Amino acid sequence: MNNKWLYAAILASVPTFASANDLVQWSDTSVTGLYGDNYKVDAEKQQTVTFESAGAFTYGDWFAFGDVIHFDNTDKYTYYAEVSPRFSINKIFDVNTTFGPIKDVSFATTLEQGRGAGTNFLYGVGLDLDIPFFSYFQLNTYKRTSVADAHVGQNNTDGWQLTPSYRIDIPVGNSNIVVDGYIDWVFASDDSAKYSTNFHFNPQIKYDLGQVIFNSKAKNKFLVGVEYDYWKNKYGIESSSGFKTNQNTFSIIAKYHF
Repeated sequence: MNNKWLYAAILASVPTFASANDLVQWSDTSVTGLYGDNYKVDAEKQQTVTFESAGAFTYGDWFAFGDVIHFDNTDKYTYYAEVSPRFSINKIFDVNTTFGPIKDVSFATTLEQGRGAGTNFLYGVGLDLDIPFFSYFQLNTYKRTSVADAHVGQNNTDGWQLTPSYRIDIPVGNSNIVVDGYIDWVFASDDSAKYSTNFHFNPQIKYDLGQVIFNSKAKNKFLVGVEYDYWKNKYGIESSSGFKTNQNTFSIIAKYHF
């Protein structure tokens, strides 16, 4: 099976599998359209469709997404996907790990796959934190392990990664502004693989337009806004005078939750 369809199937099957086994506690599926320019490494202008799935099940939670990216003024596409299940100590052992701002501790995992790139597996510790003004705040610390695909060659991204993810809800009139996103900081990477330390800051600022148009029953259904994307040493490629890889750009976005 083509990897693109394999990962699309994984994204679609996560909530379905959980529901079929009465394991799911909640789930959410969404699709987002993005358009932006001033991208680095790839084509300067891009259109992206992102499919996301998130939820909680008896033993933990999950987040998964898949990007299908079109390079403007070409017939070229690429894709990228991540599947990130976490397994909660509180849920599995029926204990309470609350300590200060820490609400839960999890075994966190992520599988990464992109066209023209190797498969990366990440594993480590996830924390759920109770921080004022945040609807949620998670902090995952991973060990990265890469497996290079035969057609890719050397693609070793071994190292460590720190990934906070968050959401803030700001009431505005009869609607809501949502600020959410993540940071991926890859450090202590394997220098022999020519994979540089990189820092990816990717927040979205969205207005809940659906709640305004369709009333409160459509809350968190249809949102519009912007995404900011700052990526130092994109893809782990160190920026140089001859090849700029530090990305600093905005995209306009529209997101619909099913």
